[in-house]
Amino acid sequence: MRASFKGIAALSLALALAGCGNYSHEVAKDGRSAGQLAWPSPTNMPSMHKGGTFPNLDNLRQVRSGLDKHQIAELIGYPHFEEGVWGVREWNYVLNFRKPGSDEVTVCQYKILFDEDKLARSFYWTPEACSAFMEAPTPAPVAAAPAPSPQRITLSADALFAFDRADLTDGGKEAVTNLGAKLREHIAQTQSIRVTGYTDRLGSDAYNQQLSERRARAVMEALVSDGVPRTKILAEGLGKKDPVKDCPDGPRKAVVACLAPNRRVEVRVD
Repeated sequence: MRASFKGIAALSLALALAGCGNYSHEVAKDGRSAGQLAWPSPTNMPSMHKGGTFPNLDNLRQVRSGLDKHQIAELIGYPHFEEGVWGVREWNYVLNFRKPGSDEVTVCQYKILFDEDKLARSFYWTPEACSAFMEAPTPAPVAAAPAPSPQRITLSADALFAFDRADLTDGGKEAVTNLGAKLREHIAQTQSIRVTGYTDRLGSDAYNQQLSERRARAVMEALVSDGVPRTKILAEGLGKKDPVKDCPDGPRKAVVACLAPNRRVEVRVD
């Protein structure tokens, strides 16, 4: 009796593994099509699979042509119906998907057809719209970092040069060296550096224009010596244009002191 029971159990297991065959008709040898797709009714699911499953979407998205049945089962489990497991060329599933931010559930049926070597070759959904769940979510757009605002650095000409001169003093060289170190820290993000020299209103236009140009070039050359690429620097002089302070006439010494803010070198970093 015991031997007979074991034989029946073994036969039952074999039948379960072999199964009842495909639901679809005329599955092509290469597994890429069928003469007629047929879908099992979810009401006929075995009790252990009633209601279907909520698949791991990352695993489901790894299902693709060429996987064998062991690999498919590792990703999404064995088929939910009674078509069988090993001897068949079709597996069917009922898969549930929850809509993002909602408790609403979409119920889908998923079919895999295998070729004669039992490798997965084609995949089907009903409703067909369920295939959208296979699409990886579009990552949220990353806002582009805002372009850095141009920087304007103003250096007092009186701190860089002796009065009426265009060669940097020792203090001026130190100031430009410190500026160059800061510029080099962000040189990869820097498009251009404009060095503009200005004078006060004292003296002729021609003389002031020439002096402002010489001072701008002196600062540029010092920056280049400190490692700032020459190709990124433009030096120009604007003479007594664009004053930042107006001063009344008076004793020369007082006027010179009052006009000091106009004697400057501006460095614009873009």
